[in-house]
Amino acid sequence: MPPHAAVLKTLRIHARMIFDRAVAAVDPGVAITRHARAENHHLVIGQERVDLDTLRRLYIIGAGKAGAAMARAMEKVLPIPVTDGVVVVKYGHGLPLGRVRLIEAGHPVPDENSLAGSREILAVAGAAGEDDLVLCLLSGGGSSLLAAPVDGITLADKQAVTRLLLGCGATIREVNTVRKHLSRIKGGGLSKAVHPARMVTLALSDVVGDDPATIASGPTVPDTGTFTDCIDVIDRYDLRNVLPQNVLEVFAAGRVGALPETPKPLDPCFFNQHLDIVGNNSLALQAAAAAATELGYRPLILSSGIQGEARDAALVHAAIARESLVSGNPIPPPACILSGGETAVTLRGNGKGGRSQEFALAAAIALSGMDGNLVLFSAGTDGTDGPTDAAGAVADPETVHRATALGLSATQHLADNNAYPLFQRLDDLVITGPTRTNVMDIVIMLIA
Repeated sequence: MPPHAAVLKTLRIHARMIFDRAVAAVDPGVAITRHARAENHHLVIGQERVDLDTLRRLYIIGAGKAGAAMARAMEKVLPIPVTDGVVVVKYGHGLPLGRVRLIEAGHPVPDENSLAGSREILAVAGAAGEDDLVLCLLSGGGSSLLAAPVDGITLADKQAVTRLLLGCGATIREVNTVRKHLSRIKGGGLSKAVHPARMVTLALSDVVGDDPATIASGPTVPDTGTFTDCIDVIDRYDLRNVLPQNVLEVFAAGRVGALPETPKPLDPCFFNQHLDIVGNNSLALQAAAAAATELGYRPLILSSGIQGEARDAALVHAAIARESLVSGNPIPPPACILSGGETAVTLRGNGKGGRSQEFALAAAIALSGMDGNLVLFSAGTDGTDGPTDAAGAVADPETVHRATALGLSATQHLADNNAYPLFQRLDDLVITGPTRTNVMDIVIMLIA
């Protein structure tokens, strides 16, 4: 049967409710208090126990969109005062803190404040000694917020590299492989600065597979990548002729051993350090499934590891939704089909949008004219999708028809990577404001 306007409206309301529950489940404050507590003159963090009576000084450092919320929660947990601390967050993601200083900086492209914040963090790290404890709080966005270029590389070089990598369709692991080898702080660099102090890192994962070496470009864990891997990424995406010459020279020198590699797993700087993942996409999807059940839907989690081109992944999701309507597989209506992960967008046009909006637009085209009541909601858990003020967008089988009635071509907007203006005209953008958390993206398909 054709889509019914009243039913679609209800599905849209329910999708937002489910998304909000998912985001609440990975609230940074909740994540910190789940993993850290004071107990009998000890600080218990995951499996680690720190005797507070033996500590000389306690420091907090960190970076990421959730950094302020994580730091505020940690300050409340700690039974002793923080000696000093600094966290770097994206503009607009700050919160009032105690002894921990807050620096807001650029994302997804680093800026001068990224440099300043990194200098402050490295200064705190360098002040820590053998009888001190450093608590490091990492979350999504840390890669651009931490910018400490190696000798010979400028901020402008870093900005150019970041923009090229984000626009060529490279995976986040490939992007971070390159970033690490242009940085003094990423890829284990922060661990070398902290050594010989003890460090415990609490990380909110924004990467598929929760690889600690990829979260914020792994500043506190060993790096297994090499300068040769960086050159492979550059050649894979045909970037050699557009990258700054300084960058190519660093990689060439590193490949022949003229520059030191990033610290590897047997480096002594890692022997007195520990990392815990305190929240991830799977946790958010589980909360979404629970919310869907309460609303009367049969939930199905496809995967928390969706990757690849956003528009390609959208076609797969649209096909699954169609199959549910036609045959009841993989789950019959009323259904809530969930997935999470981090897709990529290869920029072909000069439009405005982000991967979640592009996902929704490609899905809208694939769903156009489909019989049945279906809504697809695609959004980033951080409240930001690309360089826009939207977290994502919502689409249904009527989206393309409504756009056409306004004189908008959905296929042209997709070709131009220009999803934002189309969804803005339709009043179908998902606007949340900064959530101060980040566990990648979530797709919610409700089928009635």
